Parts: sequence; C-alpha cells; structure tokens
Amino acid sequence: MLTIFAAISLGFLGSFHCLGMCGPIALALPVHQFSPLRKHLGVLFYNLGRLFTYALLGLFFGLLGQTFFPAKFQQALSISIGLVLLLSLVLSKTSNVTLYGFPTFHKIISKLKSGLALLFQKKGLRFLFLIGLLNGLLPCGLVYMGIAGATASGTYLKGALFMLGFGLGTLPAMYSVAFMGQFINVHARNTIRKAVPLIVASMAILLILRGLNLGIPYVSPAIEADKRSVNCCVKENHCAKSNSEKPVIICRKIK
Repeated sequence: MLTIFAAISLGFLGSFHCLGMCGPIALALPVHQFSPLRKHLGVLFYNLGRLFTYALLGLFFGLLGQTFFPAKFQQALSISIGLVLLLSLVLSKTSNVTLYGFPTFHKIISKLKSGLALLFQKKGLRFLFLIGLLNGLLPCGLVYMGIAGATASGTYLKGALFMLGFGLGTLPAMYSVAFMGQFINVHARNTIRKAVPLIVASMAILLILRGLNLGIPYVSPAIEADKRSVNCCVKENHCAKSNSEKPVIICRKIK
C-alpha cells in the first residue's frame, strides 16, 4: 500500500516539474474551440491516454522484473535500482550525457513528435486520446523513475498499478495546466523544478530500504524465506496389527 502511495506522491510532486516539460503540449491541445463541457472532456481524454500508456509501461516492465528477477532476487534488484537513481542524480550534475546521444533513440523520438504534430491538426476526442498515448512515450526523467519502481515492484500487476498510481498523481496538475497554465510564470516553474532531485532521492532511498529487508512494516517489510518443504503429519490406526487402540502419528517431510 505504501508503494502505491509513493507512486502517487511521486507523480503529484513530479507533475509540477512536468509543467515545464509536458505543459506546452497540454496548453496547445486543440480544445479551445470546444464548448466548456466538451473542452473538459477533451482534456480528460488526453489525460486518460497518458494514464493508459503509463499502465502499459508498468505492466511491461513489471513483467520484465518478474521474469528475469525472481522473488529471491527482488531485494537485490530494488537496491540496485535505488543506487542507479542516486547515481543518475550525481551524473546529471557532472555530465551532459543524455539518451539523445543515441541515433536510434533520437529517430524514435523524432517519429513520435511527428505523429503528435499530425494529431494536433485533427479534431475529435479520439485524437486527444491518441495525443495522450504518444505523450506518455516522450522521454521524461520522472517517467523513467516510475518505470524503475514498476520494475522493482515484483509482479506485472503491481508494476501496472504503480505506474497507474504515478499517472493519477500527475492528473491534477496536468489537467489544470490546460486551463490556467498561463498563470504559472517561469520563475515559479524553475523554483518547482529545483525540488525534482529531492523527489528522485526520496524514491531511491525508499527502493533501497525496501530491498534491505529490515522488517519495518510497509517501508521495508521482512521477506519470508522460500519454503520448499512442509511437515505433514498423518494419523494411522494400527489396531489391526497390534493390540493398541491408540492411533500412531507418522510425520514425514514432503518436498
């Protein structure tokens, strides 16, 4: 439960950073010619598209974590991802290396942006939903952090729920920016953006604590050892073979 709360908190606090990243897309949504009710529906469809993409990403990466990192490796995976997040904070301050340096990644992002540009020329709620779908695939450090949490969640279902919680956390800010984003000045956005490293660090520490198996409820719950054998006791009455009427209890280990 705490993990879902952390995902929602991550999305909510990180969404203020999104005002400078995805905010321009939300402000440019082709809904201004709609009636007030239809405009609200259009913005809702756009955000539902984003949530759908986030849930799919969580499902996929949660499945990867479940497949390649069984339960006994989940602790090590959680600690490793937490350390990678902390390392990314250090590298972001000391290096200018980004994913844009990879030609293949750059081509994919260029195609996504071209697809978004075409959808912005269309009118209709379904196109707004598609804009949200593609928007969810655009590169974003906070989304990558959410994906890291989904991968360490342990199962594909928990991964999907984690990313869905992350998306729900972003919903208030991203929904409202489409209507009053122009009132948020550059200074306010820059101030909020400075808090992002603290959010990343908090998430990293939570993942590390989760993997340390400290026995702290919700934060670092103890993970029981994998029991592959149980003791099974069977009552057998040997009255036919002896004069004793007392049942004999035979215990054996079943693997």
